[in-house]
Amino acid sequence: MKTIGFIDYYISEWHANHYPEWIKEANETLGTDFVVKYAWAEKDVSPVDGKTTDEWCKEYGVERCATIEELCEKSDYILVLAPSDPDTHLRYAEIALKYGKNTYIDKTFAPDYKTALKIFEIGKEHGAKFFSTSALRYASELSEYAGECQTVTVMGSGASVNEYVIHQTEMLVKLMGIGAKRLMAFNDNDQHIIRVEYADGRNANIVFVSNYGTPTAFIPCKNGGESKFIQITSSFFESLIADILKFYENGQLPFDSLETLEVMKVRDAIIKSEKNSEQWIEI
Repeated sequence: MKTIGFIDYYISEWHANHYPEWIKEANETLGTDFVVKYAWAEKDVSPVDGKTTDEWCKEYGVERCATIEELCEKSDYILVLAPSDPDTHLRYAEIALKYGKNTYIDKTFAPDYKTALKIFEIGKEHGAKFFSTSALRYASELSEYAGECQTVTVMGSGASVNEYVIHQTEMLVKLMGIGAKRLMAFNDNDQHIIRVEYADGRNANIVFVSNYGTPTAFIPCKNGGESKFIQITSSFFESLIADILKFYENGQLPFDSLETLEVMKVRDAIIKSEKNSEQWIEI
């Protein structure tokens, strides 16, 4: 049995509540034997449902650790959650990555690009392998077009740009690669249309609506091809979990870490554009 430890800001939240079962299902598919064995949360009571860390641990058959250090010592592998609180990730990484164990850090990787660089520096210092991503990177619909697009429009929705545009940004970087140069946003009430220009002359668009009514989709166009509308319907979370477990086993990063830093740079510019609509923001 290979043990995983969950580090979270508060443990009873959507990701922590689903990952244990998805890990069990991935074990059956991959023939692996991972189990969520340990958990630590900074806040004892979840603001989502009022459940305490002890109650969550009892429900999921997990051992509560008194400190992050205890969890890191006991766990074979580490999974940093706090998906809605990326400002905590640096503090957690400063402790967890010192143990040099393969680690996954949930989206959003960091609150900004500067903090993301600090986390990478910590990982390098301690020889700790880790990666982070939005689960939308693992939508199977993207695979055919990854790195092949001359232009693309990615779209989706969420409660706020700050928390949820990470998904469209991750999709954008997987499809277009790195090299975004600048962007301009056109913000109108809950609609955000962002034009992204690349150093090599390519262009892309992000359409984000601040509610949950817009489907997650993209409109790719390869060189010489026609644009087509593709809605995301695949089981991307399950695919992400499978890749996390593979990474735990072999230590091989599933994609270039430069793409994570690109995601953070583009997201920084998008957030800046919220207060600077219709102005070019350098990336």
